Amino acid sequence: MQCSVIEWARNVAKLEDANSSEFDADCQNPVIDLLPEQQDVVDLGGTMRLGLYPCRTLPDSLANRLYGQEVIYERHRHRWEFNNAYRNLFLELGYLVSGTSPDGRLVEMIELPGHPFFLATQFHPEFQSRPSKPHPLFQGFVQAAIALTNASIQSAEPFPDPSPEPELSVNLGGS
Repeated sequence: MQCSVIEWARNVAKLEDANSSEFDADCQNPVIDLLPEQQDVVDLGGTMRLGLYPCRTLPDSLANRLYGQEVIYERHRHRWEFNNAYRNLFLELGYLVSGTSPDGRLVEMIELPGHPFFLATQFHPEFQSRPSKPHPLFQGFVQAAIALTNASIQSAEPFPDPSPEPELSVNLGGS
């Protein structure tokens, strides 16, 4: 999610110097930044957001449809978050914040409406996915890929008939 936020900020919001303060501490537009309560922390050991946290999904969002519930619990392992100073700008430009902390403060999931499947997360869905019980986001992604492939195949023009093969004449030196 963090890299997609940076990409969107640079190419859609036209904040050419947008970055994460993790990558560039002096960037002018830190669209990904430390949580405010961690700004003055010097000793980073044990300060990351780690473990299982609740997330409220937005009704009528892809996230809500995939999970089938309003409140989900996902595992985190990070320090840097979406910088809410840029939230209104992103929303105005078409980003959808489809999952937040229960108090609405932390952005947990983002989507691009109208895209066949664009959903990015702050948390790590792979931590809860198992071969016998794949994570809902991975299932949704695979289903969207299959649907898109099938639609593409069905709408494709049939291949044209191959032209007849040219006749070959071989001159073996005779008359």
